[in-house]
Amino acid sequence: MTVNDVTTIAEQAIFTIIKCSAPMLLVSLIVGLAVSIFQTVTSIQEQTLTFVPKVLAIFLALIVMGHWIMNQMVEFMTILWTDFNQYLR
Repeated sequence: MTVNDVTTIAEQAIFTIIKCSAPMLLVSLIVGLAVSIFQTVTSIQEQTLTFVPKVLAIFLALIVMGHWIMNQMVEFMTILWTDFNQYLR
């Protein structure tokens, strides 16, 4: 196993992590921005107001995107384990 193999595996792993976490991060960002605008417009300055909508939105995003996320992780692990014998050299 060469340094290039390790670098390639690490690069693929990081890309898979970013790809799988992006939907939840984007949902959290959009909901946080919407709640922030709502707080600004209504002059409500409650810090805990953003927590519940974000949790609910991320939960819904996981329900909707969970199948795709699991497929991405399974695909990465299948590729990793299929090429396992090449890493032992």
